[in-house]
Amino acid sequence: MGANGSGKTSLLEGIHVLGMGRSFRTRRLRHAISHEAESLTLHGRLMGTPPLPIGVRRHRDADELELRLGGERLERLSGLVEVLPLQLINPDAFRLLEGSPSGRREFLDWGVFHVKHDFLDAWRRYRRALKHRNALLRHGRMHDASLDAWEQELVLWGERMDALRREWMADFQPVFSETLAGLIELPGLSLRYSRGWDRKRPLAEVLHQGRETDRQMGFTQQGPQRADLGIRLEKRPAVEVLSRGQQKLVVSALKLAQGRLLEQATGQSCIYLIDDLPAELDQAHRRVFCAWLEKMRCQAFITSVDPEALAGSWSTQTPVAMFHVKRTDSGQGQLLPTDRQTS
Repeated sequence: MGANGSGKTSLLEGIHVLGMGRSFRTRRLRHAISHEAESLTLHGRLMGTPPLPIGVRRHRDADELELRLGGERLERLSGLVEVLPLQLINPDAFRLLEGSPSGRREFLDWGVFHVKHDFLDAWRRYRRALKHRNALLRHGRMHDASLDAWEQELVLWGERMDALRREWMADFQPVFSETLAGLIELPGLSLRYSRGWDRKRPLAEVLHQGRETDRQMGFTQQGPQRADLGIRLEKRPAVEVLSRGQQKLVVSALKLAQGRLLEQATGQSCIYLIDDLPAELDQAHRRVFCAWLEKMRCQAFITSVDPEALAGSWSTQTPVAMFHVKRTDSGQGQLLPTDRQTS
């Protein structure tokens, strides 16, 4: 809890950087470094036996992150993402409905990555082949032999990515439907996965026949890098029909369903970062949302300006700690425990 500008969102941002290696407030993490500092350093500890320390450091003049897990240096960010699965629900979460396909692809691939453990390898191999094919297209070197070789790689790994995404969607759909029904009645709302190329044609044919137009554009126009997750209500885009409150509940159902499927498939719990939960939701829906978090028995960090807004949201059996975030004279946010409970 705390006033606007006190640093509540910065706390969530720090946890997000620990688990994702990037901020949700700025595209470039260097912009999160204090003006007088040369670097940004974050430390955390995953509870367990024994506890597992994690760390992220970003120097102002460096292009790469320094990542540590259990005292050892990590070479790939995926190592942190795997052990600290996070879902963010904040005012920007509406982009999942109203934004570009890239945000929905990221949402989709987060789930596939955590549940289908060979997805990351297929994704990396596909991205490598895509990079090489695009380079050939841009530089006009239309040698059939070179394109044939990279297109074989694209087809192999692109179709594997598509298969894993479809498998994950088949598991996700019923979990999402159940979660949504527990938050709001929207029986006509549906999800539809679009793989990024004509579903009636094999990817090899699409790539081969599209070479000339791809050369003119300078990039590969079709493939799993163009996949999307359609969210519709009665055959119309949901964002065109739903109120802001309804949109927040749909986005919340999507995020909660991610965590539920993760736990069902792997036994791993998701951590939720929820910025300004009361916004757009009345008290009844806040209680229903919090009831889902209780049922999932997951850890959640929730911010609010008004401590009364979450009063009565939790059962007496749920452990709840409340902290007050206060801006000090030096401009730093200070986290102070309180004796108040929200249950």
